[in-house]
Amino acid sequence: MKELGEAKKILGMKITRDRSIGRLWRSQENYILKVLERFNMAEVRQVTTLLAGHFNSSSKQYLQSLEEGEEMSRVSYASAVGSLMYVMVCTRPDLAYRVSTVSRFMSNLGKQHWETVKWVLRFCEGLRN
Repeated sequence: MKELGEAKKILGMKITRDRSIGRLWRSQENYILKVLERFNMAEVRQVTTLLAGHFNSSSKQYLQSLEEGEEMSRVSYASAVGSLMYVMVCTRPDLAYRVSTVSRFMSNLGKQHWETVKWVLRFCEGLRN
């Protein structure tokens, strides 16, 4: 065995310790940046509210037209929700309610559901700082 010292990173999470007060922090700043870049949202304006009043997800918000269906077929909705789930499980349990809500519409999503996922990603932009 070889002593490698204190862990500073594990599974993409940055670990910060303050032994004087006995605190430990985990951060997924780099992972969140990669997710935002993957969905072309690296330069978006962050939002400070996780749940906005104008987002009410329901199964009645399914696709309304063929054009909308074509547009949504190019969106990797499941990948975005999965990325948010990883952030939620590892470091941000406060995302649990919204991520569980948007994950319900994987098979029958509409444009409003994608807008909700983008809003949560914009909220995550603020978590990086």
